[in-house]
Amino acid sequence: MSDENGTGTDGAAVIPVDVWTDLVCPWCYIGKRRLEHAVRLTGLGERIRVRWRSSELDPHGAPGGDLTLPDYMRRQGLPEAEIELRLASVGAQAEQEGLDYRLDRARPVNTLDAHRLIHLAGERDLGGEVQERLMRAYACEGEVLSDRPTLVGLAAEAGLDAEEAAGLLDGDRHTDTVRADEARAASLGLHGVPSFLFGGEHATSGARSAEELAAHLRRAAEAPAPSPR
Repeated sequence: MSDENGTGTDGAAVIPVDVWTDLVCPWCYIGKRRLEHAVRLTGLGERIRVRWRSSELDPHGAPGGDLTLPDYMRRQGLPEAEIELRLASVGAQAEQEGLDYRLDRARPVNTLDAHRLIHLAGERDLGGEVQERLMRAYACEGEVLSDRPTLVGLAAEAGLDAEEAAGLLDGDRHTDTVRADEARAASLGLHGVPSFLFGGEHATSGARSAEELAAHLRRAAEAPAPSPR
């Protein structure tokens, strides 16, 4: 783990890894697992500082929650056979990463509030825990991530104070943080999720293999430390 001074526990420079995700993107949870695998492959865990960045697949959408993912795909005009094929394909890849997807129950929603909550969690050193809990809730449990009581309960399960979480959701704090994350991704030419920025220099998008992500981590570890952003 890293400390406030930008060095790991062995005194080596921290390697920042910025990860843009949307919580209702099934590939993003797979990407998270592959990044964790990549960190293990490199042995750089003490130097890695992951910073969760926000992206919204439907930034202008209503909260939603009425439709399951298959229902949503049907409304997009996809034939039943293709829906089954797509869900089976991503489910199989999730299974390879130890994830038990139930995308037949998943409910695509606007995730602005969920992202705001993750930024609050990051201030309490719980960003990874809340990110993990919300991703699992969507992809594996069919929870509606635009429902504020649900969000508060899930965040509390991950260790965040429930009253603080509810207070955040009652206002608009961290909305600007979410928009800044999205603007930063656009400035870097990162238009899909998951997207990764290693050491402030090496960027890639998509659910890359753990080996590919490990190569980026090693490259970032060998590079001079970037100037603060």
